[in-house]
Amino acid sequence: MLNCLVVGAGGFLGSIARYLMGLIPVPTMGINIIGSFLIGLISAYALRDTQFDPRLLLFLRVGICGGFTTFSTFSLDAVDMLRTGSYLPAILYMVLSVVLCVFATVGGQMLVRLY
Repeated sequence: MLNCLVVGAGGFLGSIARYLMGLIPVPTMGINIIGSFLIGLISAYALRDTQFDPRLLLFLRVGICGGFTTFSTFSLDAVDMLRTGSYLPAILYMVLSVVLCVFATVGGQMLVRLY
């Protein structure tokens, strides 16, 4: 339960940061790039520092970065697959994620227009 609160607190801060960045205005792609860069920094540092607190990692990666942009998590997943040599699954993951999510958005909009 404490992990959920840690993630929620980080998500709260990340979502507010996302909202504020949108007021500047920073385009969504810029926010995705910033979030992906941050999650890369955090993940690399956590891998290097064996004493890195797992709850702090949850707070930063899942909470703040996830609340700021879920695209950062998508990017980290893809990079992890590429780093382990899972090239075909990584490519499929990247292509299908983008294509299926765009189609899902269109599908949701079409459903509302029909009813």
